[in-house]
This record gives sequence, structure tokens and C-alpha cells, in this order.
Amino acid sequence: MPGFRTRRLPGADGTHINTAVGGRDGSPVVLLHGFPQTHLMWRHVAAELASDHLVICPDLRGYGASDKPADDGTTYAKRAMAEDVVAVARHLGADRFALVGHDRGALVAIRAGLDHPGAITHLASLDVLPTLDMWDVLHGVDAAVAFHLYLMAQPPGLPEEMISRSPDAFFGHFLDVWARNPAAIPAEVRAEYLRASREAVPSIVADYRASAGIDVEHDRADRAAGRRLTMPVTVVQQDWGAALGFDAAARWREWADDLDHRTLDAGHYMAEEAPAEIVEIVRKLLAR
Repeated sequence: MPGFRTRRLPGADGTHINTAVGGRDGSPVVLLHGFPQTHLMWRHVAAELASDHLVICPDLRGYGASDKPADDGTTYAKRAMAEDVVAVARHLGADRFALVGHDRGALVAIRAGLDHPGAITHLASLDVLPTLDMWDVLHGVDAAVAFHLYLMAQPPGLPEEMISRSPDAFFGHFLDVWARNPAAIPAEVRAEYLRASREAVPSIVADYRASAGIDVEHDRADRAAGRRLTMPVTVVQQDWGAALGFDAAARWREWADDLDHRTLDAGHYMAEEAPAEIVEIVRKLLAR
């Protein structure tokens, strides 16, 4: 990304996180990518925010050029991945920062907001529900849209073998069907996403497997304890509630005290398909 330099920075538990850093000495903003992507998905948004913010774009552990430690059942919990993010930000002098996550990165952002409320000043989630709610709203044949969640939730072995047999077809499927404007992901960026994902099948599967196990446990514990997101929260989604028959804003109100929930007329990869709108939404969040 022009104007950004890439560094390998210490995360949690000895894991090193590939991180693109750019911008001015303004208030820090951390941007977390989704699946099957890397920090490059923020190339447009980051460039705009860098005019007046320190912008930090990590590859999540297990993705891109970040470390991919072997999974012990907790390695890819969103709690561990959130600890990476907090450690990277602190290494760059950002003890408090705004956090914007898309897809998998949004799940990490939510967990960071629950576990580290003193560190997260503002939180934005792009096109995802909290893990506990995500599983709760998938019913019957409508759940077919999320077949990958069920595949990668299986015990170690079969999912990795099946995906590794044809990784470009598997990961490319989501780049094709989830993008309303495929031109927003040009050929060279698509090739990089596929290359990075092809080289990270076990850790990507472990990330998803955690969301069917330990991440649900953590969410249930927070729900039972009444823990909520206390910072200003903005949620941007496609209108999945209308498609799957649930009230997305109501789901989010169970987690966030200060919530701005909105739908956007864009595909899943909204930071690439509608970057100007996402920049405006983030700036409005930061002004709250």
C-alpha cells in the first residue's frame, strides 16, 4: 500500500504479526481484514484515513504473512487474536485506539472490545454478527449460504484435506459470490488473496473451527455475565436480516450500549466495493 511500510511486530505468546503502518501522528485506527483476504483489503480506506490518523493494518494470526502457529484448541480463539492486536498497537505506542474489523476481523474486534474495553475507544463491525448470534440465526436451507462454517467446524483432518485439494476453487468461490462488484477486487489483488489463503489452509480452518467451539464458549460467558461493548459502536451490514428472517439491529443491541446500526447497498467486500462510504462511516464513528 503506497505510503505504508510493512513490519513484523510481536503479538501475543511469541506470535509475530505482519503489519502495514502508515499515516500521521493523529489518533490511531486499527483495521482488521476478513476472509479470504489480507490487510490489502484496506488499501483504499487506509490511504484516506492516513491523512489524519496513524493507521495500523495487521494480517491476523494465521493469515497473510503473519505467523501461523500450530493449533492447540485455543490458538485461534478470537481472544488470542485480539491479544495480538492489542500487543501490536501498544508496540506502536497506541495504548488506546479505534478498531474497525471486517468479517473475521470484526469478530476479533468484538472480542477485543469485550476483553480490552480500556484500550478500544471506538469499534466498527463490517458485515458480520457476533459469533453467538451468527450460529443462532442460521436455520434450515437458508443456512446453506454459510456451508463453509459447517465444513470448517469439523474435527481436524477432513476440512483441511478437502480444501487443500483445490484451494483456489474454494477460496475463489467466496471472492466470486460475495462480491457485488467483482471489479473492486482486481486480478492482481485476487491472485494475492488466493496465494496467501492457499498457503494458510490449516490456520484458516483453525480460525473457523474456533468459532464453532471456544469462541461460542467465550460469548456465552459474556452474555451470562452481562458484559457488553461500552464504547461507541457502528455496525454496517448488508441486509442479511431481511434475507434470513432476523432483526440484525436488535441482535446488536444485546451487545452494544451506544449503537449506530446501518445497512449498506454493497457486496460483502464493502471496504473494497464502497470505500468512500466506509471512510465516511468511520469518520462519523470517530467523531462520537
